[in-house]
Amino acid sequence: MRQPLEDRKVTISRAKFTVTYPSSFILVASMNPSPSGYFNDSDAPATSSPAEMQRYLSKISGPLLDRIDIHIEVTPVPFEKLSEERHGESSVEIRKRVTQARQFQTERFRESDSVHYNAQMSVRQIRKFCALDDASKALLKTAMERLNLSARAYDRILKVSRTIADLENSENIKGNHISEAIQYRSLDRDGWLG
Repeated sequence: MRQPLEDRKVTISRAKFTVTYPSSFILVASMNPSPSGYFNDSDAPATSSPAEMQRYLSKISGPLLDRIDIHIEVTPVPFEKLSEERHGESSVEIRKRVTQARQFQTERFRESDSVHYNAQMSVRQIRKFCALDDASKALLKTAMERLNLSARAYDRILKVSRTIADLENSENIKGNHISEAIQYRSLDRDGWLG
């Protein structure tokens, strides 16, 4: 699974031949936060011990997790929030922003045959299109050191922050884009289990 995510191709080798197929896909996955499914829920009928939760979470390898751009923890929603009358942004408005962001990316990579959107950027393209100001660099450096993030996570954060900036119609990546992208790496955090 790691190699198709990274290289966007699958190689099948047999005794007499080897075949390589393209494999560009979007991986969407979910899992319970603990064996009982009630981690971080104070009203839970049953909880798991920290050792059980660590054993459960260790089923996902670090190298695979490193190759996933966004991973977030979804907490239970209280009744008060569910019953609110306040409405969020409509699907039509969100679709317009996403379509516009995709157009920015199409224009950005118009000279490339193999790259069409931010997630496909190479390291060289990340350095070119994800330039940061000093404040954003300092923020990212602090996060890298405090959360003990890998070089691969660094690149993923830059790609996601570039996309967030595109969604906000911003030519440059700003500190708030970096902050939001870091928040989408929740499983990288040391001490996630409490």
